[in-house]
Amino acid sequence: MRAWGFVVFALMGAGAMASGNDVATRVTRAVAVLDSMTTGKGGIKAEQLASVDCVAVIPGFKKGAAVVGVGYGRGFISCRKDGGWSAPGAVTLESGSLGVQIGGEEIDIVILSFDPSRRPKLLSDRFAVGTDASAAWGNGKTAHEDENAKILFFGHTKGIFGGFGLDGATLLRDESGTKALYGKSVANSEIMESGVTPAAAQPLITKLSVVAKH
Repeated sequence: MRAWGFVVFALMGAGAMASGNDVATRVTRAVAVLDSMTTGKGGIKAEQLASVDCVAVIPGFKKGAAVVGVGYGRGFISCRKDGGWSAPGAVTLESGSLGVQIGGEEIDIVILSFDPSRRPKLLSDRFAVGTDASAAWGNGKTAHEDENAKILFFGHTKGIFGGFGLDGATLLRDESGTKALYGKSVANSEIMESGVTPAAAQPLITKLSVVAKH
């Protein structure tokens, strides 16, 4: 069963890599996700956005349908810088959990991090939920309010809450996405310090500036 889960994950990853290289399209989708999840009922609250340190947006996260549930998605992360928002780094989100999953779903995900001390790890090559920090779903029937959680996940699919077990969810640097945006492989921490936002990514930073003010 583990081997079958790995095969499904590999196929999903390969498909995402093949179809997701259009960075401009992904940015457009990320902007639309931010818009819908900050204005719709049951979405992200203004006070949460006012105090957030970093925001990651994963449009079209795909859930697996095997006995070993897996998921994969690509998106972007940006953190506060000089009173505004940094240039975005490219990231992937992977999940894997035991048990049958409802297959075939795409979930739009926004991740909020409220703890600046966790930023270096969040921007590293690998950030594992549950190991590097506790996290909770911020919306939906299966959400659990954890007062100590400094990272909140928000998910929507077809206009309603969608989620998965957060244990084992991992945020990684997307090297191919980074190369598409910046023309070379560069660490997300360096991107945040550069202050140079590519034209293709500017709509996302502009949207963040509007919805997530201090």
